[in-house]
Amino acid sequence: MELRKTDDADARALSDAACAAAQFAYAKYSRFRVGAAVATAGGIYTGANVENASYGLTLCAERAAIAKAVTSGDLALSRIAVACVDAAPGDGLNAAMPCGACRQWFVEFDPGLQVLIWTPAGDIYQFTARDLLAVPFVLG
Repeated sequence: MELRKTDDADARALSDAACAAAQFAYAKYSRFRVGAAVATAGGIYTGANVENASYGLTLCAERAAIAKAVTSGDLALSRIAVACVDAAPGDGLNAAMPCGACRQWFVEFDPGLQVLIWTPAGDIYQFTARDLLAVPFVLG
């Protein structure tokens, strides 16, 4: 997969919204705050990770933001930005990538969904949901 950096104004603004959302994370256990911002035709929806002592019950920022859009009746997702504000700049892109469950959520709504990954070095990488989950689980 080819790494593509982007720095268009819309990508930067959505990534800034994701960074701002990360400030509301409940990351009591990992101390690893993550924010996400989903762009739709109807607006921008943000979310932050909410951890639980039983890690399997933790809600990722990406799924929180998507759930906000969906429960607002806005299913036409066009872009999602993810910002792991507590990753160290030297950790590289892998420390900022969404988990597999979030990647499956992306594909559920649009395999062509643009996914923006902000890194603490200030770079923004652009992928599609299909890039991140080439062979998703599909029913029907």
